[in-house]
Amino acid sequence: MNVLVLNAGSSSLKFQVIATDLDRIKQNADERLCRGQVERIGGQAIVTLQSGQGERQKSAAPLRDIGAALGYVLQWLASANSGIPNINSIDDIHAVGNRVVHGGELFSESALITDQVLKGIEDCIDLAPLHNPSNIKGILAARKVFGSKVPQVAVFDTAFYSSLPDHAYLYAIPYHLYQRHRIRRYGFHGTSHRYVAHHYRILRQLTREQTNIITLHLGNGCSAAAIRAGKPIDTSMGMTPLEGLVMGTRSGDLDPSIVNLIATKEGLSTQEVDTLLNTQSGLLGISGLSNDMRVLCDELRQHDDRRVRLAIEIFCWRARKYIGAYLACMNGADAIVFTGGIGENSAAIRTRICAGFEWAGLQLDEQQNQKLIGTQGEISAAGSSLRAYVIPTDEELLIARDTARVILGEPHPS
Repeated sequence: MNVLVLNAGSSSLKFQVIATDLDRIKQNADERLCRGQVERIGGQAIVTLQSGQGERQKSAAPLRDIGAALGYVLQWLASANSGIPNINSIDDIHAVGNRVVHGGELFSESALITDQVLKGIEDCIDLAPLHNPSNIKGILAARKVFGSKVPQVAVFDTAFYSSLPDHAYLYAIPYHLYQRHRIRRYGFHGTSHRYVAHHYRILRQLTREQTNIITLHLGNGCSAAAIRAGKPIDTSMGMTPLEGLVMGTRSGDLDPSIVNLIATKEGLSTQEVDTLLNTQSGLLGISGLSNDMRVLCDELRQHDDRRVRLAIEIFCWRARKYIGAYLACMNGADAIVFTGGIGENSAAIRTRICAGFEWAGLQLDEQQNQKLIGTQGEISAAGSSLRAYVIPTDEELLIARDTARVILGEPHPS
């Protein structure tokens, strides 16, 4: 089964085509046929395409919307120039898997997209006004091209956290506000945390019940999850992706009264403050230089800039606070797992975050830590009772597998 995986944003479209089915999943023999992305949709878009392990091709094209971007991608897929094995026309696409950010309390697992499911995704727009509308546009664009003959599946970022206990997902505000408006912690990056937790189990040859880990997805967006007996019991992101760890441009945790203070002092609306906290804060806001951790680490090495150093220290301090809190809530864990662009590629940040956890039984093997860049493996020293791992995430693969499982009637994996 060739699954087209779509991740539609407000002005971007990321895609992959992955060959998978139940046998391939069991044998871990899925095949990535191609990938790419379209950026700056709405004008002269930048298109990046890659067949298999071939070289990336970059070009520009005037693409007015998500539908036009998808049409461009499908035209390339079906062309002789793409060089994609087993794809000769769009008829060779057998299913579409869509990343959907928010499923609210309606969706606890991936779902075959029907009109009713689409209505449910629309009902969650208030919870994710920046993401769900774009995800819906991707679904509708694919429906327009493929019609009803190609099934589509929605894979929700929030579904992984549907089993959170109420003491973890409820805020200490009047309970009727939760009842009326469903104000609660939903969590995000669930597809990534779920993939990493499953891969850790495979790596260690453990059962789900034996899986007690803290996962850190560190990229431009950052989140932590406490996973006990294979299920999340807490996560750092809240009702929106703004809560929790310091991120590239998001503030993470802060005193709620600061919103009103900034609005009053700066003459901003609450919506403008929300935008400031989401797009002008975090690493960018503190450093005044960049939201890219690679740039900041280079700047620190070369010039020892005070604000850059402060941004990195606050980033790592917040991560350490969450690890410590989760170790307490979980009554200890077996491992800390790093993933995401920073987690997978920055040995220096992993060192800073893990420093001082000797009391919990964690000691890094610094040589191994420096060696593991973008690849999986253990970075803790022999004899550590709290271990540390790097596991590159693969959300697209999980979306493709979920799509195949839903269509073929396979139960949700335990």
